[in-house]
Amino acid sequence: MNDGLTVSDPTDPQEAAALLRAGQLCAFPTETVYGFGADATNPDAVLAIYETKGRPRFNPLIIHCADLAMAEELAQFSPLARRLAALWPAPLTLVLPARAGNGLADVATAGLDTVAIRIPDHPLALAVIRAAGRPLAAPSANPSGKLSPTTAEQVRRGFGGKVPVLDGGPCKAGVESTIIAVDGERLVQLRAGAMARSEIEDRLGVTVEQASADAAVAAPGMLKSHYAPGALMRLNTVPRPGEAFLAFGEAADFGGPMRNLSPSGDLHEAARNLFSMLHDLDATGAPTIAVAPIPTTGLGEAINDRLERAAAPR
Repeated sequence: MNDGLTVSDPTDPQEAAALLRAGQLCAFPTETVYGFGADATNPDAVLAIYETKGRPRFNPLIIHCADLAMAEELAQFSPLARRLAALWPAPLTLVLPARAGNGLADVATAGLDTVAIRIPDHPLALAVIRAAGRPLAAPSANPSGKLSPTTAEQVRRGFGGKVPVLDGGPCKAGVESTIIAVDGERLVQLRAGAMARSEIEDRLGVTVEQASADAAVAAPGMLKSHYAPGALMRLNTVPRPGEAFLAFGEAADFGGPMRNLSPSGDLHEAARNLFSMLHDLDATGAPTIAVAPIPTTGLGEAINDRLERAAAPR
């Protein structure tokens, strides 16, 4: 990060890749949220992610690859892992045994013997990775624990314009990737995300377990308090005077700051709008954001996961 004035943003994937190859940081769009990119083989560049975000060093990073061949250089793929990888590119991260001598900076995996890896479903993200010619560590491009960014402007605001960002417009999914650990013949969801667990089960004919609430941090997004706005949050409720309101489905105007994730009750639309609308409501200065009940089925699992972590004690 530049400690001086506002930095210049790259205008195309080649410019972004040049920054990354030079060991600098650069944010870029993915289908989920904007990623805070760094060369995953460069320890100093990866450390700069932790330092700039204020991210705990025990919290590993997701490594983004351009294709399966790049991913296979970093991790060991069992037959079951290959079935999951057939869904790529997608908002799906796999936690797999790390391949010895894979060239990744140790700090990128937080010293674990596993690696979290995915191929993003976004043309600009893939173009940046290909142009860089190396895997990229790319956590969400926000100060640690704060709301994830779904637009370039949110990245700029989060870091005061001191982080270069390749603008690719709004992200289409709006929440982070689903994270699945492949443990022998078991599949364990470590983080609910933009690909519903039920969709994975239906498409592959497998069972995906859920990690226990007290599981050790083995992937991003497992901290109890995360994805938080500045305002406090109350979930599964109606607004009180002086609060802001994040609605879902049919909702009458209550006279205060309000956004509706999806007036029609569409969970895909709600996921896409989640972080952006929380950014909007937080900017109103309301001390508390009340959130309407949201179904827990399908993508509702990921939405409720983010809301519960955002509302957790800080």
